[in-house]
Amino acid sequence: MHHTVVERELELRLILSPERSVPVPARLGYRSDDPYAVHIAFHISSEHPVHWTFARDLLVEGVFRPCGHGDVRVWPTKADGRSVVLMALSSPDGDALLEAPTPQVSAWLERTLRAVPPGTEGGQLGIDDALDQLLAR
Repeated sequence: MHHTVVERELELRLILSPERSVPVPARLGYRSDDPYAVHIAFHISSEHPVHWTFARDLLVEGVFRPCGHGDVRVWPTKADGRSVVLMALSSPDGDALLEAPTPQVSAWLERTLRAVPPGTEGGQLGIDDALDQLLAR
C-alpha cells in the first residue's frame, strides 16, 4: 500500500515572556500510515530535534477555537495584527508556548485532509480488512 507524507518547514516562535520570543525552526509532518497523528520536530540548539506527536484533530480544531487539555492545548489568537495559532506543550522536562502562523499551518493541514479525509483514517490502517479476515475464520 502506498503511503503519503505531507511535510512543511516553518519558523515558529517560542514565547519566553509577553515581551520576548525567539525563533524556532520546525518541521510539521503527517503520514497516511499514522493517520490520526501530526508530528512536529523542533530544531533547537541541541544535537537532536525535539519531537512532539499529538492528534491531528486537535490541531485542526485549534486553528478555529481553543481546545485540548493536559499536555497539549491549542488556540487561535492575534499577535501584532497577524493570525497565529498558539500551542502550549507540557512534559516532565518542562513547558513551552509556541506561536505558529495560521496561514501556513492551515495550508499544511488542508494538504493532510486531502491526503486522508476526516472519517477515513481507520481505512488507512487496514483495521476493517484485518477484522474481516479474523471473523471469516
